[in-house]
Amino acid sequence: MSRPPFCEPPAEVRAHRLATRRGEFAVLDAVPADRAPVATALLVPGYTGSKEDFIALLVPLAEAGIRAVAVDGRGQYESVCAEGPAAFGLGALAEDVLAQAAALGEGPLHLVGHSLGGLISRGAVLRAVAAGSAPPFASLTLIGSGPGRIVRRQRWRARALGAVLPLLGARRIWWLTRRGVEPGEVGAFLHRRWLANAPTQLRTTGRALCYEPDRVDLLARVGLPIHVLSGERDGVWPVPDIDRMAERLGAHRTVIAGAEHSPNAEAPAATAAALLTFWAALPSPRPPASPDPTERDRSAAG
Repeated sequence: MSRPPFCEPPAEVRAHRLATRRGEFAVLDAVPADRAPVATALLVPGYTGSKEDFIALLVPLAEAGIRAVAVDGRGQYESVCAEGPAAFGLGALAEDVLAQAAALGEGPLHLVGHSLGGLISRGAVLRAVAAGSAPPFASLTLIGSGPGRIVRRQRWRARALGAVLPLLGARRIWWLTRRGVEPGEVGAFLHRRWLANAPTQLRTTGRALCYEPDRVDLLARVGLPIHVLSGERDGVWPVPDIDRMAERLGAHRTVIAGAEHSPNAEAPAATAAALLTFWAALPSPRPPASPDPTERDRSAAG
């Protein structure tokens, strides 16, 4: 569970609902105050997370001329939606990201996914290409996200949560694992967010984290500029695995000093600076390559 440094949006950030062809999603939206944005960043959170995991990035990005939109995914925190496992498969969540991208309008759009959000964002890129169209993104940044399934210890934890959640319920699990609500604004927020997550979403995406295959080579064929960013340590995907993934992708690589699995929340100033540096160095957009037709069906199933 990512822990944001604060959870109340700054005055420059607007909380609202983004209407898309796949329903409404709760967002935090920061727009440059004195100029038209040069680009938009769509920020997709990870497992048990929410838009607030990016809250400390929003103003720095907007001050640099980037409209920054952090979203609660389907079944996360304040994005209410219909239940059912099919609604929370990575393919469905990737389609949600494509719908969010379409709703944000024209102009360069940088996609940023943290952890599970990185797998979902990767799926959005691959699904767009598999459908025969260019991805609607100028770049993809993967934060604390790896090539496939999570490490064994984390798989055990995700399976255990999936097994006990229907039996005990989210409230009892919180009290058994957290021993109460810690004082302060952030502690109250973490408790409120945990209870608001759709249980079926937690169980379904937890399973996806345990079984997601390595799709790195397929993503590399797309030709999209990619940025792989992580902390110095990561208990969900080992940093050496993330390093090798970046090499296979031919990606720009950033390691945030002192950070672990969530540099967006743990070291937001350094993370915002790394994002802006990557985006500023991008060449003019070029059409992505189409994948091998034999791979197309597999990517669409993600």
